[in-house]
Amino acid sequence: MDQIKIGRFIAACRKKEGLTQAQLAEKLCITDRAVSKWETGKTLPDSSIMLQLCDTLKITVNDLLSGEVVTMENRDKEMEQKMLEMIKQKELADKWLLTLEVIVGVLAVVIMLALMIIASFAPMEDWLRITLIVIGMLPIAISCPFLLRIEQVAGYYECQKCGHRSIPTYKAVNFAPHMGRTRYMCCPKCNQKSWQKKVLTKE
Repeated sequence: MDQIKIGRFIAACRKKEGLTQAQLAEKLCITDRAVSKWETGKTLPDSSIMLQLCDTLKITVNDLLSGEVVTMENRDKEMEQKMLEMIKQKELADKWLLTLEVIVGVLAVVIMLALMIIASFAPMEDWLRITLIVIGMLPIAISCPFLLRIEQVAGYYECQKCGHRSIPTYKAVNFAPHMGRTRYMCCPKCNQKSWQKKVLTKE
């Protein structure tokens, strides 16, 4: 989405309705600084107030996200383009999440191994050795739920039986046997178990 174009469109619609930035902000219960950031293209309106903003400016959400009034002839094309853009943004976000998963996982293992080696070979009292071992286990214990959550929501799992791609529940991901990012789970469509591979696209 072109934030600059959207910002200019918001400013033009606001002026068309005879509102100052402060007046628009008051109607939306936000600061005029937030409105200024929209209009300069620094940020986009939050989804929680987008409908109220569109209602105030007498435009549709599609108009807002397009940065112009969308005619009926162009509406389907605009919606298709936005859908494709949203899919692309999700794929990029999922790639970043999966990269973050690897980084966090590696760091947790490195910290654990480093402290385990120190506790095993460095001369120290027993209480300190036990403390280091416990501290070494903490990063793994803390990061595991976070990493499993990433594994669940980033991308999709593809059934090897019917090809259906879906986002499984956290419980299914947590208890499924796995090899890397391939998990043995039941497909919600064909109800058969298979080794489902992680993929980034829905289709």
